[in-house]
Amino acid sequence: MPRDYDEEENEYQEGEEEEQPEEEPEESEDAPEEDQEERDAGEGQEDFWSYSTCSGNKKAVFIGINYTNGSAPLNGCHNDVSNLHTFVTENWGYADAEIKILLDDDENEETQPTRENIIAALNWLVEGASQNDALFLHYSGHGGNQEDTDGDEQDGTDETICPIDYEENGQIVDDELHEILVKPLPRGCRLTVIFDCCHSGSGLDLPYTYGTDGVIKVASGFGQSMAAIKAAMQAHNDGDSGALALAARHLSIAASGEADAAHELTKATRTSPADVVFLSGCKDIQTSADATIGGEATGALSHAFVKTLTENSEQSYKELLNNIREILQGEYSQKPQLSSSHPIDTSLTFII
Repeated sequence: MPRDYDEEENEYQEGEEEEQPEEEPEESEDAPEEDQEERDAGEGQEDFWSYSTCSGNKKAVFIGINYTNGSAPLNGCHNDVSNLHTFVTENWGYADAEIKILLDDDENEETQPTRENIIAALNWLVEGASQNDALFLHYSGHGGNQEDTDGDEQDGTDETICPIDYEENGQIVDDELHEILVKPLPRGCRLTVIFDCCHSGSGLDLPYTYGTDGVIKVASGFGQSMAAIKAAMQAHNDGDSGALALAARHLSIAASGEADAAHELTKATRTSPADVVFLSGCKDIQTSADATIGGEATGALSHAFVKTLTENSEQSYKELLNNIREILQGEYSQKPQLSSSHPIDTSLTFII
């Protein structure tokens, strides 16, 4: 089942993963010039930001929501938290004394993944952060979208995560997540975020996104339009009315030139001196699979992330993105995204 919540239709979109089409070919550097995405080198900003060595204090938050008693339960989110928690504590030096875990099967009200508790945990995560600290956030649950109101989204929609009490107290929008998680961080503090949920591509509103060639992508108006048309065709083939509506909105915004303006606004207001890296389960317009792999319920991204880094712990950012996609290719149509708060050299070794 996709980890998907449709804000406008106020319902979850269900589907069988087995019916997913084969993944589209990766971006090609040999495509005609007019089909190429423009590239943004992000030069001249190195004195504003710095990389983190991840040698300072380490803190982590894990959030897993299966919505067991809800209208659209998931199966693998608690397993994702367990697997990621084990992975970072055994391999990356994170200690349980500096870790918060929120699960919706916990009887303790303070660790239920309510909107209030999630925001409190996120504020705790970034509190007192310093240069070269390493912070880690993993969210596994439903993701959604709603109409953008401040003009910073190229597709016209804000991305959201869904607390256990979202129906009563609302979802948490990417604008709010950025304000809580990214804005307070000092220069050179690492925050690594993994969102294993639907519509998560720009779920932290970071300005720099990378292709499989490791280069920053900035789609031109023409490229945005072509992407929207391609997404609309895919949604039509899948019979996904929600995705079709999103693609139509994206096409309209791209044609008007608002998509380019939105990117420039994001770059101007969301670039950070902190060292923030974000891995999403899919593009904004896509869903992320709640899968069963090796007999265990799991999120596809969470599984692929742990699998590839367990097999080879020393990978570059570019290699990590490509290896995650390779693991999912053929089984799932989702395309995980890599983004950052400042331009990064994707040939560097990935660390958390």
